[in-house]
Amino acid sequence: MAVYSFFIFTFFTTFATKTRRLIMKICIFCSANEQIDPDFFRITEELGRWVAKNGHSIVFGGVNMGLMECVARAAHEAGGQTIGVIPSIIEKNGRKSDYVDVEIFCDNLSDRKDLMLAHSDVAVALPGGVGTLDEVFSQLASASIGYHQKPVILYNMKGFWNPLLSMLDTMNSQGVIRSTLRHHLLVANSLEELEEELRVRSLEFGVRR
Repeated sequence: MAVYSFFIFTFFTTFATKTRRLIMKICIFCSANEQIDPDFFRITEELGRWVAKNGHSIVFGGVNMGLMECVARAAHEAGGQTIGVIPSIIEKNGRKSDYVDVEIFCDNLSDRKDLMLAHSDVAVALPGGVGTLDEVFSQLASASIGYHQKPVILYNMKGFWNPLLSMLDTMNSQGVIRSTLRHHLLVANSLEELEEELRVRSLEFGVRR
């Protein structure tokens, strides 16, 4: 009887461990502009809801505009946690999002990049401008020389990142960047592909809950 009880206990303990979700803090790099493709907002909202539904948290730049506000609002309203890393000038100018659950204040954009990296497990880049490019390449550069192992996933909405990927291929063919850079830079062309990339990363970086 004791042996039988032991096997029953072991079975249910193993089952519970395997079925508990692996959760991550997902950093979002994206545009704070409003006048962009409406499909980007629709897809971003879908992403925010998915993050919340699956128990993950969002780390973002804390601004109340563009895709930043869109993803934060979607995640927050779906019951997810949002962590805003907010430069002082954003707060001073009244641009802080109302959908920030955890506020982390900082002095400038350089500090924001460092803090977003420190408080996240993986980064996802949505369509964005020079600020987004700065964030993507800062994280890639630090990963490429061994400061961390946190990848950047380009969410390639409607092929937005194709020109950048083409440029990187050209740079690689001319020997100015290493082919190993692509180990840290991943591409997802749909939410399903993004889910799979995040699932794989969660096995490396996630925390069981």
